[in-house]
Amino acid sequence: MKIGNREFQTKGHTYVMGILNVTPDSFSDGGKWNDRDRALRHVEEMLEEGADIIDIGGESTRPGYTLLPEHEEIERVVPVIEAVKAAFDVPVSLDTYKARVASAGIAAGADLINDVWGLKYDSWSRNGADAPDNGAGGQGGSTMAQVIGESGLPCCLMHNRRNTNYRDFVHDVIGDLEGTLRLAEQAGIGRERIILDPGVGFAKSYEQNLEIIRRMGELGTLGCPLLLGCSRKSVIGLTLDLPADQRLEGTLVTTVAGVLQGAMFVRVHDVRENVRAVRMAEAIFAE
Repeated sequence: MKIGNREFQTKGHTYVMGILNVTPDSFSDGGKWNDRDRALRHVEEMLEEGADIIDIGGESTRPGYTLLPEHEEIERVVPVIEAVKAAFDVPVSLDTYKARVASAGIAAGADLINDVWGLKYDSWSRNGADAPDNGAGGQGGSTMAQVIGESGLPCCLMHNRRNTNYRDFVHDVIGDLEGTLRLAEQAGIGRERIILDPGVGFAKSYEQNLEIIRRMGELGTLGCPLLLGCSRKSVIGLTLDLPADQRLEGTLVTTVAGVLQGAMFVRVHDVRENVRAVRMAEAIFAE
């Protein structure tokens, strides 16, 4: 899969995506990098530590987050995307679920769109429904699927929903992602351009988060490579009874779990340690 000017293997190796939150309120690093110069220094640090791609986000999606107006999110992420692309030769991912923000980010140089709503936010927000549906969205502008489809860029599409009314948990997660893939197909986004994320920490209980980490390999039946994002999340904090800034060891275990289940990417805050964990796991378990 080509992301930016780099070719990535979709099987046989796990890459590390470094997180750059340019937000004042992210759950573990809010306010640390929402200054352009500090953000660039952090990108440089992550690249030195072995990051393969940088994921830039302008709105926190922690539990209880406040919805950010599109114009404000654009004002946060566009200058940083432009600065990172000008200073470094690295693929850049934009973490957003809003079509207008994605359009602005693509114009600024983003190489991949990372959508935590799996293309379904448009239909939910426009229709006022309790949950995103599997249709093509409402009226009044391009949908996220259309923006990505027209851009030709790859994307990471995450499992999420507005309710937790599961009947058969993993089966239902797969069914929800099949709905996302239908939206993608309708917009002309081929599966060769899609990475899927099981959505740890989104619309799942503590026990369900553990289960989806353990069984994420089953999502491979959908025919797309997988990204695992567990870094510092509450499932680790609840398991170990630790605050967000003390969850490194727990994160490393989830990274190894991702490697063992063939994840294409792990999305992390602590790049150096996770790169080392990936390398060690691959050395031990390589066939």
